[in-house]
Amino acid sequence: MTRYRWIICSMLFFATTVNYLDRQVLSLLQPILEEEFHWTDNDYGTITAIFSLVYAIAMLFAGRFVDKVGTKKGYAWSIAVWSLGAGIHALCGIVTEQMTGLPDAAALRMAQGADIVGQIAMISVTAFIICRCVLAVGEAGNFPAAIKATAEYFPKKDRAFATGIFNSGANVGAIVAPLTVPVMAELWGWETAFIIVGLIGFVWLGFWVFVYKKPDENPKMNAAELAYIEQDAATEQTGVQEDEPDRKMSFWQCLKYRQTWAFAFGKFMTDGVWWFFLFWTPAYLKAQYDMVGTSIALPIAILYTITVIGSVFGGKFPTYFINRGMNPYAGRMRAMLIIAFFPLAVLAAQPLGGISYWVPILLIAVGASAHQAWSANIFSTIGDMFPKRAIATITGIGGMAGGIGSFFIQKGAGMLFTYSDETALHFMGFEGKPAGYAIAFIFCAVAYLIAWMVMKSLVPKYKPITDL
Repeated sequence: MTRYRWIICSMLFFATTVNYLDRQVLSLLQPILEEEFHWTDNDYGTITAIFSLVYAIAMLFAGRFVDKVGTKKGYAWSIAVWSLGAGIHALCGIVTEQMTGLPDAAALRMAQGADIVGQIAMISVTAFIICRCVLAVGEAGNFPAAIKATAEYFPKKDRAFATGIFNSGANVGAIVAPLTVPVMAELWGWETAFIIVGLIGFVWLGFWVFVYKKPDENPKMNAAELAYIEQDAATEQTGVQEDEPDRKMSFWQCLKYRQTWAFAFGKFMTDGVWWFFLFWTPAYLKAQYDMVGTSIALPIAILYTITVIGSVFGGKFPTYFINRGMNPYAGRMRAMLIIAFFPLAVLAAQPLGGISYWVPILLIAVGASAHQAWSANIFSTIGDMFPKRAIATITGIGGMAGGIGSFFIQKGAGMLFTYSDETALHFMGFEGKPAGYAIAFIFCAVAYLIAWMVMKSLVPKYKPITDL
């Protein structure tokens, strides 16, 4: 049997790596940009929140787009748009200088007076929001296309593992970013970091065009591998009519199923937690430990190195239960319940943070690792329940829900941290921004258990969709 499906999985892995590399550049540069453009936490929260909202809306249409044009074309358009969006961030400083009449970055940084400082902040925030919107529209296609490709190239029993592998690209991107972005910013300016990561996406695009073909059209696969991929059709009679790929399917049809709402709620509650860790951990290290620039590279890299474990082994975890007789959905839900307890470690991040900054970094790593394990499995529940032609659409609906949840968390976090700093908020023995972070960490810790309970109540047993 050939193993071309793993080449496809590696392509999905690298695309997800680039996706998160592009996404994390802003958070790593936030301490620098905050000083240059006079941002408050609320300003930064607005930028990340708008990104999340646009991403959420775009996810709804990205899934439909991928289902309509196919995996190959859908993914190609997606990465082209998000790579362009990443690169144009480099223009935000120039736009701010031109519109304020200031000559360079040093003049922006040294500006004083409420009027000019307010103008710099407003213009720069607007410019970054526009660029983040382009990035969000492109990045919205990543997971619908990747999940659809996984469903096309892997049988159900292997999908969570394959999803875990390509989803670990998010961790690798988050590892590579802190090791490279601050260095590039220090040597050549922050603009260079955005340009380089944008170019990397176009390099991947060149490979994708030649590598991806549908399994039944792929000359580099033999009959044995194709039979392995299509084994579910031979062993399961679910009543799903996969031989009607062109049958029209509306959003309203998808929304009438409890399975759709279970997936969407799980994403709504938990996606924002991951994005909170991704977008706010560098700002947390600055607020709590006065760490900026290259000093945050090692702890952030270690944090996301640990999360690779959750992504890969979390995706493999359900097979332990499936191999003992559980159906895929039951095994996945059992695994997700166990996984949901691990983020509770984040509750100790602030209380034990006085020992060393490594303590919250390691505890956040546990929570982030659990998220990646959770994510690999929640994505795979779609393939358990829905026909292949609906997978990207359902993924898009869930992604929209996750983006909306993230919007509330990112904007709420920015408002909370600005408020806690200005009012010297007291909570659990902490004062100011540390008190705000203590509140945020509580939500991050319990979100997964809440999500699992609601998902289980909506879909208590395995029930595949047979009439879509």
